[in-house]
Amino acid sequence: MLLAFGDHVLDSEQRELRCGAELVAVEPQVFDLLVYLVQHHDRVVSKDDLLQAVWGGRIVSDAALAARINAARRALGDNGKAQRWIRTLPRKGVGFIGAVREEPEAAPASSPPPRLSIAVLPFVNLSNDPTQEYFADGITDDLTTELSRIAGSFVIARGTAFTYKGKPIGVKQIGYELGVRSVVTGSVQRSGNQVRVNAQLIDAATGAQLWTERYDRDVSDRFSLQDEITSRISHALRIEIVGAEAARPVDQLDATDYVFRGRASFFGMRSAADAYAERISMFERALALNPQSVDAQTWLAIALAGRALDQLSDSPAVDIARAERLITQALAASPRSYFMHWAKGQVLRAQGRCEEAIPEFEMAFALKPNAGMIAVLGECRFFAGSIDDMIPLQERAIQLSPRDPFVGHWYQRIGVAHLLQSRIEEAIVWLNKARTVNPGRPPPHAYLAAACALAGEAERASAELAEVRRLNGDNRYSSITCLKAAQYWGVPKVRALFEATYYAGLRKAGMPEG
Repeated sequence: MLLAFGDHVLDSEQRELRCGAELVAVEPQVFDLLVYLVQHHDRVVSKDDLLQAVWGGRIVSDAALAARINAARRALGDNGKAQRWIRTLPRKGVGFIGAVREEPEAAPASSPPPRLSIAVLPFVNLSNDPTQEYFADGITDDLTTELSRIAGSFVIARGTAFTYKGKPIGVKQIGYELGVRSVVTGSVQRSGNQVRVNAQLIDAATGAQLWTERYDRDVSDRFSLQDEITSRISHALRIEIVGAEAARPVDQLDATDYVFRGRASFFGMRSAADAYAERISMFERALALNPQSVDAQTWLAIALAGRALDQLSDSPAVDIARAERLITQALAASPRSYFMHWAKGQVLRAQGRCEEAIPEFEMAFALKPNAGMIAVLGECRFFAGSIDDMIPLQERAIQLSPRDPFVGHWYQRIGVAHLLQSRIEEAIVWLNKARTVNPGRPPPHAYLAAACALAGEAERASAELAEVRRLNGDNRYSSITCLKAAQYWGVPKVRALFEATYYAGLRKAGMPEG
């Protein structure tokens, strides 16, 4: 119901005050005070009543309370002298003295919030140290910036989000006022040299918590700490927000819906052939509905290149050729997008052109740093001859995103670096981790077969070789000759390392020469 008095109508659900046909601007806290007074127009409310209802029981000075009451009066065209609507009764409280009537609500005419619409509310400083306020605000600012880089996202500007700082307003209400589907909240608390950061992702329509995480860190280097925590939170949120959007029920899927569902499939920790078939099908459907969709073109190119890179394609040359055509179209339409350069780098990797892929990844990284780009840069530099770059960059990626859907790829790269430098025991440890995370990917089994053979574990080496042949989409593991011809093995000094360790191990595991 709507509460009407005089020419005014107060809509507590839509959080609107109108005078006739005109919408009256009211600050959120003043609006809450006005609603409470109008709803209790049949009695005088005390100061304690107002503090509990509007400020959640927090202590507020008499001057601050009086300022809010005067602001409510101004919104109604009233003032402290006339007190036509809101009257102050000394030593008793405040009363709304106008006649209030209830009116039925009209059906809402507002459009639904945009897809991937997000508000990052100011993180709350729970420490006794007021200097931590800057740290909390810094995390909020950085998260707002990072989330705005998600392809297709709509993120509320920092200035608007900060108008809610310190105000006890529910997430559902904020979601309605800002027109967003998701709200990010959080807190910062310092104790000695330790700081704890909590973050949550909340569905604005239902108030349900979609994701939460806690980070405990040493504060010796505040700027590095802020950068690390922001990177970890933003990466996790990117996965959760896209997944939540893909899961929303809709009456009829459009091209954007199919793109979201395909994107969410990438975050499912699966790289088996059926997973690639699922996501490629989603992007194909999106293109069928909208052949000019740059998002659909780009994601389909990434999926096709990824299927070839993960050795799960029956026709890798066909997949790679199509991926190249798609990303050429997408780049022509959006040449300044970091995401296009990332996708172009992936296609170049699949073509074995790692040295050419490096500047594409570096350009994408400069526009939007993240753990995945750090990891893939390490691999490209490795194949280009910078062997010592591989392990540190994979370790950095794991530190920034330890639960990343692609962490198995990073484990594998560390294992390969150890294998090629004849640190066989360390290689087996990391390759086992890669195999465990994603047993449907062929490469970890192949590298494990070689490492186990070199370690004298003939039975296990034979079993891993049989498994990689079962999983692989083509015949590259039928012989050493076929394997060498199937993919890029780096510059000469890197190829020599593969010959001395990887190929030697596969021969011992039972792979024929030709």
